Amino acid sequence: MSEEIKVRISDYKLATYPDTLITIALGSCVGIAIYDPITKVGGLSHVMLPDSTMFKPPYKVEKFADLALPQMVEEIRKQTKHHQLVAKIAGGANMFQFTSQGEGESIGERNIKAVIASLNEMKIPLLGQNTGGNIGRTMIVDLGKFEVKVRNANRDISIL
Repeated sequence: MSEEIKVRISDYKLATYPDTLITIALGSCVGIAIYDPITKVGGLSHVMLPDSTMFKPPYKVEKFADLALPQMVEEIRKQTKHHQLVAKIAGGANMFQFTSQGEGESIGERNIKAVIASLNEMKIPLLGQNTGGNIGRTMIVDLGKFEVKVRNANRDISIL
């Protein structure tokens, strides 16, 4: 029997085929699917913020791209003993339009950059992304063939 495992905001879960991982309400947050194609073990993280440096412990590791991704990858590698992981990401929208918005990047843009930097640092190839814009998304990860469906708030579906 397969199970649909829900990943909430500021959390991540690991699963193995035939299970499916899903996260909803990806606005400025980024969903990161990490996968081992040999063992069909994968993880899905729903990060809220790019980095933890502006916060004092104790904090929830799963909230931050700089902490959640390395921890999730370490857990996947312990299970798989295989180090050729791959990734797909979605989210990072600019959900809030402010007329007086400064020159700085939106939280969504910063989240996308932080996630990509973390993947690069861990030498995990990014195989696909559905990021940016100004609309929320749902991300569904099939752990059989690492097909990631991204459904946006307009009900449009993309396959990564």
